[in-house]
Amino acid sequence: MRFHSLFETSSMDQLIILQSNHHQQQQPPIKVILFTIGIFTNVGINLNHALTLVHKCRHRGIILRLISIAGVLDFRKVFNLLDVSMDNMKWLLSVYDSANEGIILTLPPIASNDTSLALVWSCIASLHTHSLNLKIEAALELSTLACDSDRNKDMIVIEGGVAPLLKLLKYELSPETQIAGAMALFNLANDRNRVRSIFNEHGVPVLAQALRNSYILVQIEVAKLIARMAEHDGVCQEAFARKNVIETLVRLLSTEGKINKFLRSNSVNKIALSSSIWPRHKKEGKLLEVSRLIVEFNTNCCRALWMLARDNVANCRKITETTKGLLCLAKLIENEKGELRINCLMTVMEITSAAENNPDIRKSAFKNNSPAAKAITVQLLRLIDESDNPVIKIVAIRAIGHLARTFPARQTRVISPLVKQLCDMDPDVATESVIALGKFTCPENYLRAEHAKSIVEFEGVQRLLNMLRGNDERTRYHALVLLCYLAMHAGNNEQLQQARILTALRGAGKTVAHKCSELRDLVAQAVHHLKLSGY
Repeated sequence: MRFHSLFETSSMDQLIILQSNHHQQQQPPIKVILFTIGIFTNVGINLNHALTLVHKCRHRGIILRLISIAGVLDFRKVFNLLDVSMDNMKWLLSVYDSANEGIILTLPPIASNDTSLALVWSCIASLHTHSLNLKIEAALELSTLACDSDRNKDMIVIEGGVAPLLKLLKYELSPETQIAGAMALFNLANDRNRVRSIFNEHGVPVLAQALRNSYILVQIEVAKLIARMAEHDGVCQEAFARKNVIETLVRLLSTEGKINKFLRSNSVNKIALSSSIWPRHKKEGKLLEVSRLIVEFNTNCCRALWMLARDNVANCRKITETTKGLLCLAKLIENEKGELRINCLMTVMEITSAAENNPDIRKSAFKNNSPAAKAITVQLLRLIDESDNPVIKIVAIRAIGHLARTFPARQTRVISPLVKQLCDMDPDVATESVIALGKFTCPENYLRAEHAKSIVEFEGVQRLLNMLRGNDERTRYHALVLLCYLAMHAGNNEQLQQARILTALRGAGKTVAHKCSELRDLVAQAVHHLKLSGY
């Protein structure tokens, strides 16, 4: 009986403490957080252990007492469990009591072996408070924890950190709060499962709203998050498209959208200069580096557009159907440099790849009389001719190759730059040029004969023969394929005879094509065609 009374007293004390704290705070009840349930569950288990021991001690029969006798160790174990439960509850109460004081850094016994877990719990509790400054501090702390390890990322998601972080993005009157939430979510979203967790918490409409209506500093972080989510999860790609995020990004990238944002963001300078969460911009005479900010804004919007378009035909179609989609990309490719230009090019490459395999997109977006298609083609050809960056050249060449079936026979200006790149010092650039030219002369291209003649006229045959003598197996393979197409489709041509293409094909058939049956068959067809043509 003595132990039972002690047990009842401790339980009542806990209830009195909880009740008194509730009356002292006089605040609206805070939403129950996942880790609170975990602590309550642990306390309940320990209380059940104590009750079991109490029931053993209350047996009145001598025989039952002998059978269920409890030793000193049993009592010590139960008292230790109750002490642990009390400490856990005290820590939990301290988290709620400090709603406006700061993040609790002490450890509860239940998380004594895992400091990160206790910090995650405290930060998530702070996200549910009414103080914006504390919300920002907690979000930044979670962002730092997420950067440390994937385990911390999973812990934040499992313990219910996604929903309150998304809620921060709804504070449109506090850009700092929105930025802190977006940065934390960005650091979480590097894995498909975690991205899906953000999606399941209805994150897509929240992000779409923030992208449309927030200040430019917030839009930069939101665009980063959208790009990362679309990169890791195709479901998010489609969900963002349904929420008109593609149209929003195109509008923001256009001149009108950009000017409107600056006209209504007079407080951007103040936010960027005073905020500790935006350290990238220097404080020079209290003026923001506006040009740098615009570049960063456009770069991240373009990356988001690229990730939404990647391997997604429906989203590529949406981009082409927007009023200024392709024209806006062409203008950015013309005027910008660095990562922004590459992101634009990658977006264009995804669109052209979709057009290559989708006749509807090819006919609607890349018609010969389309101003947008002409603008894109001009910029791609200019970069192939003028750029010194192999990455930019390769992307531009691939995009032109995807559009091979859209060019009329009279547009030899497309063939000439590609033939010139066959002599490029970078083997990857030369190989991509061969692959692109192969798409102009393959059997699927209706104008293959005209294009093949143009390649021969621009002295492409000798360059291909030189590539056959190289050491790169991939380059030799595609060079041989293109030579076969030229042999079959260029007709009787004096340059082919002078190059002794028949002899070259016979030799290459033994050295290059011996491992690939399809290539051997193609070489055999080309040789047969040349013999019939009198070579």
